[in-house]
Amino acid sequence: MSLWRQLTHGIRGLTRQVEKNQELDEELQHFFDEATDAWKSRGLPAEDAKRAARLELGNMTAVEEQVRSYGWENAVRTFFSDLRFAARQLRNHPGFAVVGILTLALGIGASTAIFSAVNPILFKPLPYPHPGRILMIWSTYQGARSEVAFGTYREISERSRSFDATAIFEPWQPAITGGNQPERLEGQSVSASFFRVLGVFPVLGRDFLASEDVVNGPKVVILSDKIWRRRFHGDSAILGRMIKLDDDNCTVIGVMASDFEDVVAPSAEIWTPVQYDPRQITSSFNSWEWGNHLHMMGRIKPEVSRLQAVQELAQIARTPWPQFPRPRWASLQHGLIVDSLQDDIARMVKPALLAVLGAVILVLAIAWVNVVNLVLARGSQRRGEFAVRGALGASKRRIIRQLITENLLLASLGGMAGMAVALAGLRALVALSPAGLPRRDAMAIDLAAFLFALAIMTIVGIAVGLIPAIHVSRDGLQSGLQQNSRRSAGGRASTRRALVVIEVSLALILLVSAGLLLRSMRRLLAIDPGFDPSHLLTMQVVTSGHQFDNPASAPGIGDRSRRRFFEQAIDVVRRVPGVQQAAFTSLLPLSDDPSVDALYGAQFEDLGPDAGYNVFRYAISPGYCETMSIPLLSGRLLDERDTTSAPQAALISESMARSQFGGQNPLGKRLHVGPRDRPWYTVVGVVADVKQTSLAINQADAVYLTTEQTWFADDTLSFVIRTRGEAAALAPAIERAIWSVDKNQPVVRIMTMDRMMATSEAERRFVLILFEAFGIVALMLAAVGMYGVLSENVTGRIREIGVRAALGASRGDILALILRDGMRLTAFGIVIGLFGAFAATRSIATLLFGTSPLDPVAWIGVVMMLAGVSAIACWAPAWRASRIDPSITLRAE
Repeated sequence: MSLWRQLTHGIRGLTRQVEKNQELDEELQHFFDEATDAWKSRGLPAEDAKRAARLELGNMTAVEEQVRSYGWENAVRTFFSDLRFAARQLRNHPGFAVVGILTLALGIGASTAIFSAVNPILFKPLPYPHPGRILMIWSTYQGARSEVAFGTYREISERSRSFDATAIFEPWQPAITGGNQPERLEGQSVSASFFRVLGVFPVLGRDFLASEDVVNGPKVVILSDKIWRRRFHGDSAILGRMIKLDDDNCTVIGVMASDFEDVVAPSAEIWTPVQYDPRQITSSFNSWEWGNHLHMMGRIKPEVSRLQAVQELAQIARTPWPQFPRPRWASLQHGLIVDSLQDDIARMVKPALLAVLGAVILVLAIAWVNVVNLVLARGSQRRGEFAVRGALGASKRRIIRQLITENLLLASLGGMAGMAVALAGLRALVALSPAGLPRRDAMAIDLAAFLFALAIMTIVGIAVGLIPAIHVSRDGLQSGLQQNSRRSAGGRASTRRALVVIEVSLALILLVSAGLLLRSMRRLLAIDPGFDPSHLLTMQVVTSGHQFDNPASAPGIGDRSRRRFFEQAIDVVRRVPGVQQAAFTSLLPLSDDPSVDALYGAQFEDLGPDAGYNVFRYAISPGYCETMSIPLLSGRLLDERDTTSAPQAALISESMARSQFGGQNPLGKRLHVGPRDRPWYTVVGVVADVKQTSLAINQADAVYLTTEQTWFADDTLSFVIRTRGEAAALAPAIERAIWSVDKNQPVVRIMTMDRMMATSEAERRFVLILFEAFGIVALMLAAVGMYGVLSENVTGRIREIGVRAALGASRGDILALILRDGMRLTAFGIVIGLFGAFAATRSIATLLFGTSPLDPVAWIGVVMMLAGVSAIACWAPAWRASRIDPSITLRAE
């Protein structure tokens, strides 16, 4: 029979069942009639001929079933029959079905949610053509990656032959006015080749031109789809329109597609050319063109491998050319660091994500073990059913297939419920995730997540059905007909006890990891940041507008305007009711201020010209240290005396004084900060160290200068306001006070210092919350598994317990017997889990602070907690065993 005829014949058999049965009956009747006629031709009477034909053909019902067993449609029919039977089994045992489905939903849902969060960052290709060809290029400073200078970018782009295009970019935060309040936009200044490197182009309008990326070039911008719709209502006539940004009329030349994702700056919604001056590269090193503040990337050519590109960049770094001079801070003598774009954006969060992924796999494994225990317990009750089915002719293979079908249905229902858990879990993950987590907008339950959940459902369903099927295959179907089948029952009990041991060990691994992270977070939050964060409100102001420009015809006029604005703003803020103290600073500790922008070279007069090193430079207003409650250790603080015309004064941090002068008095020492062609600063005081970038990092060397005595006026300053009451409640009044000075200056990043400290450690807190949640789930599942095994154990030992009681065993003895049995399983699980936890905690070592992976308090505390929960889970079955009446038990026997 041809394949087409087999297909159509099978479909006809499935869709026209009555007609098919009638044809089969007619065919068998015809065959029977022919056999009867054959016997008649041999001389037998009609009745004898029919009898002989029946004996020859056998049971007609069996023959009919045998004929129906041929063809692919029979497998489909049998599958749906098994599926209907499995559904009836689950419907008839709702307790088993609900517990199994919920357990699997928890495991599958949690793993799918985590996969949906991890997949876009670690596994899914970036949303660009050939994303593997996009590389990030970094300079090297003290063995770590560092931003590059414009001069470095120009040298690499002109000397390299491995790249189709290279590009640079940096943050750009223009102010846009015209609404009820000024708004600061998140954007990027980019080279004209930026979108070419990514391989994407505007869906409306055009890309930047090289002729626009020149000093004093035309002011043009490209908008994101989001801001185009939000600010300009999706107006298709936006191209060519002028919009005012930072007091400049900028022409809109393009709009990006709605699905465009800027992975290097996820919050960016507007782009403009950087417009650096290449002539400054050779004319002067003291220009923005030689500041190491730019990010660089490139797209390698199709015929060039990544290794070849890396080798060429290393060769360029090692061999400077005279036509490309390099200052000391951009000498490239330590080489360049090159990563793929995907690896680069995932670098900081990869250890945490892999740890979370490992944790959710453990939760899934515990859920699987729990469901297997449920299925084994259910299988113990169905031994009689299997035996009867075997006696009626069912084969082991048929029953095993039925078991796997039942468990696949259970896993499918658990998976469908798990998708709802995954959706809710993913929303919670996005809400709890730190702000710097890359590709947050790409986290979704998409096709990849659905296929992942489907694969997990299938694997779990088969795995859940496999162990009961092995027991059926090993025990034999007839064993269930016997009154006592100790071998089979004992085998199932041993398997379930072993699974409980596995559950306990897996739960211990998760709980130890969670305990270590909790201990680490407590120690981290107990660190003294160097200031008092209570009742402290912070907000950032970025000045914009041509009134702050420094034209060549009037140098310094813009700096004076900027200083005057901030002085007037802080003056009106101090007069707001409820404000106790107020000041401002160029760098706010533990904020998201780019620390690289605050690093400047410092050189003490007594230590020689080659003894300089980078320190954090704070430009502050008088009263800053008092507002922040930064302790003064010696000397005096900066105050109103430290004006432009006064001698240059500076504060230094305690660690800087200790590292540079040891036990000597640093007061009166002179130093340069930044340019060396300016007057020396004199150290007038030493203040306590302040945590700059993180509570976990000691980068405390800092120099404090007044804003009037710095060599330039910062365009971005953070206000710090100490209040008498609730700090956040004063934010609207303080905003209005600043706008009373200039209504066009945006006020952003309004946050209490307590919240900012918590945000600075958001990644560790995020991982801790997940591990704690997974640990609690694992503990509950392990307790449920322990309870289930001991409950069945008590049921199976009712006769033994009755005999013990009849022979004089007290209720306390029986209680101790069952508790001892359960705690023995816990002890085995703990021992195995300790070895697993020892290996697993290596993976979270980078997330710990001040806590050893072998911290005894965490380990002992977790072991005691797990033992206590296990004892509680054991108590109910043990108490039930102790209440068994021996007379009733023995009479039943």
